Amino acid sequence: MMSSSNASAISLPGDCLAAHPVSDIGSGLLARFFYCKFMSHPVIPQVMELAKPIAAAMDLEVVNAVFQTNQSPSVLRLDVNCLTGDTSLEHCTDMSRAVEEAIETAELIPDAYVLEVSSPGVSDVLSRDRDFVSFKGFPVVVKTTEPHKGQTRWEGTLMRREDEYVFINLKGRPVKIPRGLVQEVRLSEQA
Repeated sequence: MMSSSNASAISLPGDCLAAHPVSDIGSGLLARFFYCKFMSHPVIPQVMELAKPIAAAMDLEVVNAVFQTNQSPSVLRLDVNCLTGDTSLEHCTDMSRAVEEAIETAELIPDAYVLEVSSPGVSDVLSRDRDFVSFKGFPVVVKTTEPHKGQTRWEGTLMRREDEYVFINLKGRPVKIPRGLVQEVRLSEQA
């Protein structure tokens, strides 16, 4: 196990990124990255269960989690926002260390990995309640994990998001898409 003192932190324009290896195998580092977006990997709900209370205690909120296992090594990435101001590199580093410890204690991820914690910066993917309020009336693309009424991609004007559904206006006709099927809601470049 590599200590947190070996952690590296990189500042990106408009973003902060804190990443550090959490396992050293043999003479070379084998790092696993888990990027958990849209909760598509089975470990994501458990990661979120650990990460959300840690974030709340630091006045942060976890706005996205993605687990990318298609990379070599894999990536676990958490995007956090500070609830009291701008998200700093220190916020990301503190969150990274605390989440790493919680994951290790819970023995949640058996393979070596690198945990990345960053601020989401400006994104065209809508994820927070306030995003859906701010971008009401804007053109969006909604992608679903499985077909809803025969399709997995919907383009229309954002109306609102409720507990159970995302509502869009499709050529003057309201369409409600179950939130459980929604993979992502993204601002569209088409007006």
